[in-house]
Amino acid sequence: MDDITFTSSLAYREPKAALAWLTKAFGFDVTMQIEGPPDAPEMCHYEMSCAGRGRIMIGGEWTARMRSPASIGGVNSQRVHVQLPGGLDEHCARARAAGAVIDAEPADQFYGDRTYRVLDLEGHLWTFSTHIRDVSRAEAEEAIGRPIAAADWA
Repeated sequence: MDDITFTSSLAYREPKAALAWLTKAFGFDVTMQIEGPPDAPEMCHYEMSCAGRGRIMIGGEWTARMRSPASIGGVNSQRVHVQLPGGLDEHCARARAAGAVIDAEPADQFYGDRTYRVLDLEGHLWTFSTHIRDVSRAEAEEAIGRPIAAADWA
């Protein structure tokens, strides 16, 4: 398993359906499955990776504080960002073919990545990104007309 500091966890009304859809639409791999007990299937825990990297936890609505956007009018309080090794436009086409709602089409960004935003089957917002060119902080600041404070960006 990766040595990861932060890991997001998303709640779904139908977590097993989410696993299948995330595999089909985004190409994720299931790396862990713990089924909830028969009397509380929402107590499940699943983990997925992307191209063998990273980790996202998937579960059910096991408490009033854990809700899918589908259960709360489509509201999101976070966006999951996934850095792909390449093939961003093909990834977008795959997600679209699986029924994903594309929130922002693939576009080159001022900081050197190409990105797109997408809503999954229950309305979670995701951003997928691929690095396409190196950009200095000065170039990025010029592109947006604002200073950027960053400890590790020359």
